[in-house]
Amino acid sequence: MTKPKLIFMGTPSFAVGALRAIVEAGYSVVAVYSQPPRPAGRGHHVTRSPVHEYADSVGIPVYTPKSLRNAEAQAIFQAHGADLAIVAAYGLILPKEILEAPKRGCINIHASLLPRWRGAAPIQRAIMAGDSQTGITIMQMDEGLDTGDMLRMEAIPITAETTATTLHDKLAELGSHLIVETIPQLLEGTLIPVAQPEEGVTYAAKLSKSESQIDWHRSAIEIQRKISALCPWPGVYFIHNDTVLKVAAAEVVSSHPAQPGLVMESLTIACGENALKVTSVQKAGGRWLSADEFLRGYDLPLGTILPCPAIN
Repeated sequence: MTKPKLIFMGTPSFAVGALRAIVEAGYSVVAVYSQPPRPAGRGHHVTRSPVHEYADSVGIPVYTPKSLRNAEAQAIFQAHGADLAIVAAYGLILPKEILEAPKRGCINIHASLLPRWRGAAPIQRAIMAGDSQTGITIMQMDEGLDTGDMLRMEAIPITAETTATTLHDKLAELGSHLIVETIPQLLEGTLIPVAQPEEGVTYAAKLSKSESQIDWHRSAIEIQRKISALCPWPGVYFIHNDTVLKVAAAEVVSSHPAQPGLVMESLTIACGENALKVTSVQKAGGRWLSADEFLRGYDLPLGTILPCPAIN
């Protein structure tokens, strides 16, 4: 029996595990599509994506078109004669001509329990919203934004200790397992697609640096979730005397009502509800420090009122 021909489309580290699992399961991946190499790091050296790097290491041809909406790119894609395309955090919109080119279409490894958190940043938005769980949905792609029929779904919990980094890694691993289980079932026609519910739809907006500054009028738990969700990027910070101070970890502590932004003992800061004890802080250009280490070298007097971002 002829091996099915697969195309894999992905870009960041989240997608590497799925591609590796597919390759190690013995499938024939005839092409990998990834975002074009771009300048990265302090030296702005042109760097290939993690998926590109892995595909090169195992000898799979890599294609990096800037768009898939032109006839030339679509003809190249169709010429692969793929039975199925697997997409994981690719970063380009797939037009109808691409979606319909493989015999079994295109399926997506999406990092949420659809229809909750369709869109660009489902991992971070789930943490910020205080969701108790999230997961992976394997979805048959259509022309909408994460609106296709669901093929497989599995949930994992979100706890108070969950960060974007730890959740990213757990979901990447889960996606790798699920996709290897899904491919043969889909190719054999034993999976029954399920339409997404019309209720419960939310959108995971793209992350922006504009949401990084702490608003002390928010509750301590909201701010703590934001810190867990937005580190390492775009990061979370507060300002004191025009100095940007980044925060990587903090604990919610009970507190009597006080003016939001009030600095109390041990780098504990009053919030709209309760207070936040900062446990990992960094001055620009410095290293990450504990609260005690930081306060030994930085003058942040008790009673200081820290500013909040301006309300537009």
